[in-house]
Amino acid sequence: MYSQPLAYLLTFSCYGTWLHGNERGSVDKDHCKYGTEFVPVDAERERNEFLRLKHPPVVLDSIQRENATGAIQELCSRRQWNLYEINVRTNHAHIVIEAKNDPKRMLSDIKAAATKQLREAGLFATTTKIWTRGGSRRYLWKEDDVKAAERYVREQ
Repeated sequence: MYSQPLAYLLTFSCYGTWLHGNERGSVDKDHCKYGTEFVPVDAERERNEFLRLKHPPVVLDSIQRENATGAIQELCSRRQWNLYEINVRTNHAHIVIEAKNDPKRMLSDIKAAATKQLREAGLFATTTKIWTRGGSRRYLWKEDDVKAAERYVREQ
């Protein structure tokens, strides 16, 4: 077994578009350990979370997605991170990346770079929360896992 993963699959969602209790599944502080089940489907919890949003959910249009993608690509280039695949979608983003850095920090830096670009381009106000807190950091230990993640990000 390797001491360092070959790459990571990083995923994060747009604010308000993937709430706890949703049928797609989510992770909260009680459901975040490896092998733990997702938060149970709970329409009332999802509705209550929706009612607590500070502003409407963020759905990215094509220009916003292009800006976020470009900012992430530029950050990866500057930091010399190997970006295998990226797909910024309307309500979430997937990135397959190789680097010898802490994936939690990389995810935070990626979201910050995308946010900065989106704000500087005038696409979001400074008061708009663009991303949800945190995100998924899947460790890819085998070459087959990296290839499968690349395929998933590119085609799904």
